[in-house]
Amino acid sequence: MRGRSLVRRPTAVVALAVAALLLALGLGSGTRGVAAWTPAEWKTRTVYQLLTDRFAAASSEPGTCGDLHNYCGGTWAGITGKLDYIAGMGFNAIWISPVVENVAGGYHGYWAKDLGALNAHFGTEAELAALVKEAHARDIWVMVDVVCNHMGPQADGTHRDFSEFAPFNAAEHYHAYCEIEDWNDAQQVERCRLAGLPDLDQDNAFVRSRLKEWVVGMVGKYQLDGLRVDTVPEVKAAFWAEFQQAAGVFAVGEVDNGGVGYDARFQGSLDGILIYPTYYTLKSVFAQRPSLRALKGRIDEDEAGFPDPTLLGPFLDNHDQPRFLTVTPDYTLLLNALTFVLFSQGIPIVYYGTEQAFAGAGDPTNRAPLWPHYQTSGIIYGFLAAANGLRNALVNSTSQRYHLQPQREAFVSDSLYAFARGQLMVVLSNVGSGQATAALVAENVPFAASTVLCNALDPAGATVTVDGSAHIPVNVENGQPLLLYPK
Repeated sequence: MRGRSLVRRPTAVVALAVAALLLALGLGSGTRGVAAWTPAEWKTRTVYQLLTDRFAAASSEPGTCGDLHNYCGGTWAGITGKLDYIAGMGFNAIWISPVVENVAGGYHGYWAKDLGALNAHFGTEAELAALVKEAHARDIWVMVDVVCNHMGPQADGTHRDFSEFAPFNAAEHYHAYCEIEDWNDAQQVERCRLAGLPDLDQDNAFVRSRLKEWVVGMVGKYQLDGLRVDTVPEVKAAFWAEFQQAAGVFAVGEVDNGGVGYDARFQGSLDGILIYPTYYTLKSVFAQRPSLRALKGRIDEDEAGFPDPTLLGPFLDNHDQPRFLTVTPDYTLLLNALTFVLFSQGIPIVYYGTEQAFAGAGDPTNRAPLWPHYQTSGIIYGFLAAANGLRNALVNSTSQRYHLQPQREAFVSDSLYAFARGQLMVVLSNVGSGQATAALVAENVPFAASTVLCNALDPAGATVTVDGSAHIPVNVENGQPLLLYPK
């Protein structure tokens, strides 16, 4: 779905202006050269999530995909060829689909058949290795999705024949057949089948050891930087702690639940989790537009409930949820929500196609091929380039170290929310395109009186001066987010 232009200046001009601003402030882009990345170092990253089969083909574009429930033609070589497109938006990490061989129809990667083989639809060992090498040459870290809960759908309808799978080809490698019916019953969630998929028994010594051996081998062979872990609540937490230690790299897990009390139990066994409670709140307050005070409540609950909110993965769209622009076509509301994702504490994740204003109500329409939509002059692509450019510069600045700065609420009302991190004031609204709002931001202002502030998203636009009481008079025009920084 496409929307009308809502940004006052061409995005290329904004990106160039932001680059000039950063140079003037002495905030370069920075690169890194160490191989073993800690969770703390992952806080410096912004992650671009893509589905391997839907992002880019190896050579000529395959054309329209006739069946979104099957393979469309994306490959690892295709991703390699589009790394500069990703880097152009300022992303410095990618999350790619599971890499192992799948049963027929497993274009998404979550239907494993043989953990010892790669998915030939995606490419060869050499092409996967080349993707990682070329990504690292651009200071882009590579995160691979992994599945330890289940294998792919069984061809045998009796649920007793596992001979098609490797290395888990015997009945004792799986829990006895049952389907998850009560998601509040932890034992049932851990032992029964998700969507009919054969549920691995991680208490079996062979299964437990082979899963850990597999991830060690994969991480080492392809020099992977991190893991996204699928279906975390469906496996006992004790296994995840062992798996995380064996992998030796940062891991963020999927816990698809809207309750902090439920989700927080799983941070600790893994470094971080995708922060679904905040996802649901962001989708609500920016797309459906109730009071932004709900966002304050969510942030307060996250702070109190999670062991380390700075290692959570905030996101707005993914392959399992309706895209934001399906709920509302207003680009301005999308930009405000993305600004929160990128500048709040945590490790930001943005789903492929967001930059091209993709919509999609759910699986599979939220998984459309990106080709031929690789335009770099659009509103959202330009916004991401400018916003990520600023974040990366602040992260890499020895005097700023943005990723280490606490997030402090500065203002909240029904239509405006502001927070400070370091020397940046982030101002968000949900009034939408064509609308205006104003406020006097008085709490946790990190600037001295008389400091002149510019909006990093519109550096040549109007400035704001901190008043004598160290308050900031904020005026939001056309619903646009503001990133206020000393001029």
